Amino acid sequence: MGWGALALALALALSLALLLAVPPGAVAQTANPAYDKIVDATIARYHLPGIAVGVIENGKVVYTRTAGETVAGSGRKITPQTLFKIASNSKAMTTALLGRLVDQGKLRWDDPVTKYLPEFRMHDPWVTANMRVADLLTHSSGLPEGGGDLMLWPEPNAFTRADIIHGLRFIKPGYSFRSQYQYDNLLYVVAGEVAAAAGGASYETLMHREVFAPLQLDRCQVGAWNRDTVGDVATPHRRDGERNVPIPEAAAIPAITSAPAGGIRCDLTDMLSWARNWLVPTHAQLQWLSPVQREVLQAPHMLIPVSAQRRAWDHSHVMAYGYGWRMTDVDGQWLVWHTGTLNGMYSMLALLPDRNSGFVFMINGEADDARTVLGEMLTKHFTAPAEPRDVNWYADALEQRAAQRPADATAPDTSAQRPATTTELASWTGAYRDPWFGGVSLCPRDGKVRFAATKSPSLTGTVMRLGERYLVHWDGGELDAWLDFHAASAGTPTTLRMAKLDPQGDFSSDYEDLDFQRTEDCP
Repeated sequence: MGWGALALALALALSLALLLAVPPGAVAQTANPAYDKIVDATIARYHLPGIAVGVIENGKVVYTRTAGETVAGSGRKITPQTLFKIASNSKAMTTALLGRLVDQGKLRWDDPVTKYLPEFRMHDPWVTANMRVADLLTHSSGLPEGGGDLMLWPEPNAFTRADIIHGLRFIKPGYSFRSQYQYDNLLYVVAGEVAAAAGGASYETLMHREVFAPLQLDRCQVGAWNRDTVGDVATPHRRDGERNVPIPEAAAIPAITSAPAGGIRCDLTDMLSWARNWLVPTHAQLQWLSPVQREVLQAPHMLIPVSAQRRAWDHSHVMAYGYGWRMTDVDGQWLVWHTGTLNGMYSMLALLPDRNSGFVFMINGEADDARTVLGEMLTKHFTAPAEPRDVNWYADALEQRAAQRPADATAPDTSAQRPATTTELASWTGAYRDPWFGGVSLCPRDGKVRFAATKSPSLTGTVMRLGERYLVHWDGGELDAWLDFHAASAGTPTTLRMAKLDPQGDFSSDYEDLDFQRTEDCP
């Protein structure tokens, strides 16, 4: 065999080996020095446990990168097939499912919610009567930001979708119907139940049948499944000083109430396929979801205030929410995107429709600032490639802004806290009840006073004293909360209100919406 024939044979063998090394439908990793520099700098600045990144240019996947581990210290590498929680990026899949049902004539955006869910009630009867399916999707219902999210998170908990539909009537509005944008999750759960009623099957069944299967999102998971059977699953992590600490999960993943709002998991390969479906849909994909419904989903429906940071960094003039998508102008170019945040997992999917380009990344660790910085850098690669700012510039800017917060906007120093005694809390112990969250107990145990929520077992902790105030320090590391007791008066029982210890804490810890009344003594 001559050298030319031998070289050709070796090249063919190598190509075949590479093909065999990549599962069918998977995206092979592709290098790009410019993108590598951005990703490497982000990993280094924020010490991320694991990440998967993909970039699309002019309709084609031009870059994929995975780094880190599924579990910190395990040696198990992140791959393009590693499943991540996509959190609120699930919302766009839920709205696509609804759009499918509209195309099929089983649903209309202007239908009243009560047509499908007669038991549905909001706090205001007029809002109940006038709430359309579309109103479930635009974060303009009147619910306060994150209102009722304690029925969804922390997981696992015992709240059902029926509990959420019933509990909505007790959550007081924070503003008037359709007057402003305040992000909520509960109404996306309701939207999933509307889809189930209109589609004649559970939300999970419909998602597999109407979205995953036709788009060949073969690794995406929703409903009950098993980590060991599926394999290659990223574990979420929390940050403890300089360490990434895994947040353990059982092998058997249950069907979760929050799925339509944020309960789907996918890998990089499928998320890139999902993104390309919006940027450069094939003929078959345009049959799957019509151009009319595609436009409806990604059209502005509710204005969002443009932050000073976004105006300064991106020269944005307008920002809005569609159905499961955010949108704004960045350096004169239109950006459609969403983020996902769930305990120990962060994600972002961004599309520049006029350029048929975009990107997606998923991180299995605490990465609030990391997501902001990486998202900004990848966006600027398209909208302002000559921009000299780098990862460290944006990271420094975020740190400087955080340092300038007033004292009342930061978490207090809790180093002097101590367990409250049963004697000093004797007047306040007992069983309490909130109309939508249900029951909690504050009762003595082993010389301390323990807080325990009936339907949310993760919200169990010890009552502490800090100065003249009481707080609950959760066993599982959730966002701690102030406890403010008010003595009984004529005709009213003892009451308990709560608030986040850290005013900048996740809005889904909506302790401020709770209004407990004491119902009985401790056993």
